[in-house]
Amino acid sequence: MEKILVVDDEQRIRKLLRMYLEREPFAVSEAENGEEALKMALEQEYDLIILDVMMPGIDGIEVCTELRKHRMTPVLFLTAKGEETNRVHGFEAGGDDYVVKPFSPREVIHRIRAILRRVASIEAPSAVIKQPKKAIIFPNLVIDDDAHLVTVAGVHVNLTPKEYDLLHYLAVSVDKAFSREQLLRDVWHYDYYGDLRTVDTHVKRLREKLNNIDPSVGARIVTVWGVGYKMHGEL
Repeated sequence: MEKILVVDDEQRIRKLLRMYLEREPFAVSEAENGEEALKMALEQEYDLIILDVMMPGIDGIEVCTELRKHRMTPVLFLTAKGEETNRVHGFEAGGDDYVVKPFSPREVIHRIRAILRRVASIEAPSAVIKQPKKAIIFPNLVIDDDAHLVTVAGVHVNLTPKEYDLLHYLAVSVDKAFSREQLLRDVWHYDYYGDLRTVDTHVKRLREKLNNIDPSVGARIVTVWGVGYKMHGEL
């Protein structure tokens, strides 16, 4: 049974999420503030953390930033309507997805399932893989799917699981343009159209991380105006 940590300073929200999550069923733990959440997340193993952005004391962004120094536990942020800046900061801190308050519990479950499916596919033992995967190699860029590792000019790039998925997806279909809706469906595993800005934010952050090491690598991810994004094979 997957273990989920619910972090929110509002008890009614924690109780609502616990009720729906335990029906799935998930094993649910709760934390009412950032300090408690960070302590629990570092001392125990969770399959996913639902993390409110706006909390007194240490907020959700700070919790995620500190957590990412030690663990890659998937994080689903809860944000208030209109907090676009906080959502962007959440992705930059290493969050995997977000849900806007007031939210539908069914949507939260859907997002959780999508994240857990993606993580499970990444962590699947090699014994069940029929054919060994090969590294995808570009000048100054290596994407090693067996090791789930990206290096730029020989330097390891610390990507979140979603950033890695996005880069790998574009790289295996080099020079093919994908719409934001396609990326949400195939990378985020949404069977409905979510917030298209989710894609834009992840592309922006991914480019920045690649550009910090070698701008020529970041330049391979290009915007196709009126369509979406693609990865150039030749520059």
